[in-house]
Amino acid sequence: MDNQSEPPLGSLKKKEEVRQMFNDIAFRYDFLNHVLSFQIDKRWRKKLIRILSEHKPHNLLDVATGTGDLAITASSHLDVQEIVGIDISEEMLKFAQKKIYDRGLQEIIHVRVADSENMPFEKESFDACMVAFGVRNFENLQQGVDEMFRVLNPGGIALILEFSNPQKAPFKQLYTFYFRFILPAIGRWISKHNKAYSYLPDSVVNFPQGEKFLDVMQNAGFESRSFKSLTFGIATIYQGIKPH
Repeated sequence: MDNQSEPPLGSLKKKEEVRQMFNDIAFRYDFLNHVLSFQIDKRWRKKLIRILSEHKPHNLLDVATGTGDLAITASSHLDVQEIVGIDISEEMLKFAQKKIYDRGLQEIIHVRVADSENMPFEKESFDACMVAFGVRNFENLQQGVDEMFRVLNPGGIALILEFSNPQKAPFKQLYTFYFRFILPAIGRWISKHNKAYSYLPDSVVNFPQGEKFLDVMQNAGFESRSFKSLTFGIATIYQGIKPH
């Protein structure tokens, strides 16, 4: 891959930067995710699905589905009729589609290119909405969360898994060093992409975490809002319910 073709950071709108970046690293995305998180990301996804299972959704929207890991995990643990995954990265969806067909899940999981901040669905279309490591990439965070609220049925749940910054020493200092220096270096070496794994720690630092993100959910209209920290605060699951 020719890194010289990468546009300068900040030269494009965030949405287009994110789309190009994930198109470029799609071929190594799954491998790097699992290696750089020491496989813990799989456990986090299963935790989200366990919470979701209590609500027994019939149809499910996976926002920023990427290569489809969360949708595939959901299909094996939930009794759902349909899972729809959307993403702006065409290359990521190609890998998602291959994994779906390899597992014989094409009757349950359907993926399509779509903008998470302007979803091509009628209001009140899904029983549940989930996102794993996608909302921090939204160009307009409030608009994206508003869209999740709009497409949910009354009583539907939104579950959002996102990276966060540990707060307690000494883990905070150790993880910050790994996240800002070691992870980007390994990511650049394996993906051959100069920006992608430097963007990751920056995007986490700039994301409104904890109560601040619950405020975003409140502004969208969600009730029964809560969050749960995972693995010393490396990640957080947020949830909210659309009122009846």
